[in-house]
Amino acid sequence: MELTTEQKDICKAAREFAEKEFRDRAKDFDAKEEFDLSIVKRAAENGFIGVFIKEDYGGAGLGFLEHSLITEEVWRVDPGCGQNICSAGFGAEMIQTFGTEEQKQFYLPKIASGEAIIGTAITEPDAGSDVTLVKTRAEKKGDTYVINGSKMFITNGCNAKYLLVYAVTDPEAKDVHKRCSVILLDTATPGFTATKIYGKMGIRASNTAEVSFDNVEVPAENLVGKEGRGFYQLMEFFNMTRNHVAAQGVGVAQGALEMAISHVKKRKAFGGSLSRLQGVQFKIAEMATRIEAARSLYWRAAYLLDNGKLDPALVSMAKWFSGETAVYVANEALQLHGGYGYIVEYDIQRFYRDAKIVEIYEGSKEVEKAVIASELLKRVF
Repeated sequence: MELTTEQKDICKAAREFAEKEFRDRAKDFDAKEEFDLSIVKRAAENGFIGVFIKEDYGGAGLGFLEHSLITEEVWRVDPGCGQNICSAGFGAEMIQTFGTEEQKQFYLPKIASGEAIIGTAITEPDAGSDVTLVKTRAEKKGDTYVINGSKMFITNGCNAKYLLVYAVTDPEAKDVHKRCSVILLDTATPGFTATKIYGKMGIRASNTAEVSFDNVEVPAENLVGKEGRGFYQLMEFFNMTRNHVAAQGVGVAQGALEMAISHVKKRKAFGGSLSRLQGVQFKIAEMATRIEAARSLYWRAAYLLDNGKLDPALVSMAKWFSGETAVYVANEALQLHGGYGYIVEYDIQRFYRDAKIVEIYEGSKEVEKAVIASELLKRVF
């Protein structure tokens, strides 16, 4: 598989944008746990936000492969900053796939243009991987839903203009998979509050929050998809979004590898540069090979998705293996830096901290393995 000329140009443009916008500020953003949101606006102006959004709704009309390619490049330069770019449209997939025509026409152009940031509120303090355990309630009263509850670890929680809220709409349904729905919320609505979470290990430039709903009234027309189908919509949503998380893993790994190569070529020991030592060369070879394998997985998974041939097992393979690769490569790259990798002046320590999240969010590596096995056991060979 080879990228088209247009896709290669997209990669180059995304990398150049990230180098210009992130390189000199990433360390400070990480230390202060903040980000300059004007960069998100400029990213949108350059066409890097929600490229999978159709042209009819203000997007570029490209695919999830292009979205993932952009994600890899911006994470390659800095994961924390890159997360602000690739997550600015996190939820547009749900609206485009399940929303009404009116919802698509109203919300998607705002996301693609950078006018509004969107987030998706799923996880709760006592409901992580098992989304059937959510307790946030959206009770229908006339032509409104009244939402009460709280969500935890929500990306863009404090910055989002809109949030997709995964909530219980039919608590009495015997099938737990038919209890929930997805409702679109304007965060300016009275009763909504977001509290920033400080002290994260990694991607500290990315906003993560605990959000709460206290009798938040939302028009019934803000239901996305069908009532009681939230779980099934969420599973389809993850099949779209997990691929760009795989690209995150490849990006942070590629960035760490490049730092390691640069360091071992300059660092002198035992009568020459570290890069002359076979043990070091073996490490570089192993790191690079794992990265190429992970990249091939997410390329193929995205290609199939864009061509209407979704393979959930392949998506989960890409996400799991890319996360494992990110952690492995960041660890080896830091090791090659020796003591220098352990101090804040060297960026590799930040990449080391950033890599771990890829194994945790949007489906932990254990969940991904369960999905892979479940899909394979359904098949007849």
